[in-house]
Amino acid sequence: TEAIGLYNLGQSCWLNSLLQVFLMNIHFTGILRRITVPPSPARRKNNVPYQMLLLLEKMQCGKCKAVAPTDLACCLAVHRVQLFVQHDAAQLFLTLWNLLKKQMKKPELVEELIDLYTICMQEHLACQECSFEMKNSSTMLTLPLPVLDASSHRLKTLKDCLQYFFRPEELTGQNMCFCQQCGRKTPFLQSMKLVHLPQTLTLHLKRFCFERSSHTYKLRHTLSFPQDLDFSEILTENQCQADDSEKASWQYELFAVVAHSGSISYGHYCAYIRSLTECKWYCFNDSEVCQVSWDDVKCTYGHSSRCW
Repeated sequence: TEAIGLYNLGQSCWLNSLLQVFLMNIHFTGILRRITVPPSPARRKNNVPYQMLLLLEKMQCGKCKAVAPTDLACCLAVHRVQLFVQHDAAQLFLTLWNLLKKQMKKPELVEELIDLYTICMQEHLACQECSFEMKNSSTMLTLPLPVLDASSHRLKTLKDCLQYFFRPEELTGQNMCFCQQCGRKTPFLQSMKLVHLPQTLTLHLKRFCFERSSHTYKLRHTLSFPQDLDFSEILTENQCQADDSEKASWQYELFAVVAHSGSISYGHYCAYIRSLTECKWYCFNDSEVCQVSWDDVKCTYGHSSRCW
């Protein structure tokens, strides 16, 4: 009945923050509770879904303010997730999800996991000198949103980032594509169209910048995001490849924010999560958990003097 923290095992805030987001999602835990328990102790020790289930049950005993995710961390180490070093939470999210998908033995649970998190897109490439067009379907676990435009101007809101991500792009010069109909390289117009959005949508703000000098730095400017998001109000008809019934489900309420403070090479992760059962916001800072307000969550907009 209470939000429980996770002890830091040594630079494991990236893991703790992500685990809290998974385990506070009642749609995910509903899948996790129906997994097949591996038959042998050795397999149970190395099975990520099973170790996540054990951690969830340990957290829900409610006898202490925090628990240590030691067994799960050791399990991840077996699967080449390096411990005691700084990780990127977005990359770890992909790694964890792939391990969960691979080790869940029931096909129906794998399908539910895919439906819960997977985004379906369609890439359109249209020759600008004839009628030739190519279409490629793909799936994504996150929408990787740039926070700068092509001119390196700062995008100020999440809506700006989404609209910029789905904008058509002209492929000219060295970026021209070979047109089968023209028989040569020609300018193309590339566009991404949204086909399907999952029940839990994950957006990744790309707050890093690569320079030609191979120097990478973090972009810290303020970027606001709302508590409610309706994709039908953000994207145009040309940016969607879906019927009206599909678009009717493209309305979201913010559930969690995984935030990072510090630079590219070091820092600290913290998670703000809204309890789906209590409708209250909590700040998960490793073993410390406290209830917060929406105004507190806004400190994750970036460039804030407010502390977590």
